[in-house]
Amino acid sequence: MSILIDKDTRLLVQGITGREGSFHTRQCVAYGTHVVAGVTPGKGGQGLDGIPVFNTIGEAVDRTGANASLIFVPSPFAPDAIMESGAAGLGLTVCITEGIPIKDMLKVVPFLKRKNCCLIGPNCPGVISPGRCKAGIMPGQIHKEGSVGVISRSGTLTYEVVHQLTQSGLGQSTCIGIGGDPIIGSSFVDMLKLFDQDPDTEGVVLIGEIGGHDEETAAEYIRDHFSKPVVGFVAGLTAPPGKRMGHAGAIISGSGGTAAEKIAAMRKGGIHVVEHLGELGKEASEVFG
Repeated sequence: MSILIDKDTRLLVQGITGREGSFHTRQCVAYGTHVVAGVTPGKGGQGLDGIPVFNTIGEAVDRTGANASLIFVPSPFAPDAIMESGAAGLGLTVCITEGIPIKDMLKVVPFLKRKNCCLIGPNCPGVISPGRCKAGIMPGQIHKEGSVGVISRSGTLTYEVVHQLTQSGLGQSTCIGIGGDPIIGSSFVDMLKLFDQDPDTEGVVLIGEIGGHDEETAAEYIRDHFSKPVVGFVAGLTAPPGKRMGHAGAIISGSGGTAAEKIAAMRKGGIHVVEHLGELGKEASEVFG
């Protein structure tokens, strides 16, 4: 099994006619994803390699039965695109777009919760269930079907971790890049709950970074409620306070958010923490092997 997406996912792509949208749509299709529609306002009636393009999500859902969306819409228009997905009744929205203002996401997130729509992102690489479906921009060839779940705030680190797992013979059930912005749709805990319910996920790798308190919250949840082994890593151990390290959310403030604090909390929560990324594959083999 997997979480969020599988072979039955019927994906529509918002912004499918743009350069990034068209490129990654083709990559998703090549991986085996069932992309049933695209949406670009004003370009309804066109197509991409036989995939019909519609002006609105409502029309696309009615005509194709799409049940998930993947967003490549520029940041000024992405908040409306996300909310349009929720309004159309889609259960999952994956937003790749970066640079969406925090004030806009403060409106988007509660709106989607009222619509029971799960948002992954924004500013994320997406979701992949190896051998089943890809809704995002990650390189499909490094993944291997298996039983280890991956949740990460960093796109690039997700790829490195997955590569190490695959090289160690550990396949993945689902890999999720939740996004690196201060306000995102789904937290570590949200995804841990889904993995805990998945009988085919035997353990989880959790990749955090400096800034915020999501890792500490996840560690408490794992200690009190999560039944499967977890291997963790936190990027930014040497990051200076007040300096943003890559993502908008990766900044140490006076109230905390350092890698050392996160590592301590994760160890207290029973997570097998790796301080050097190059050792993660070996640690995972020992924990999950």
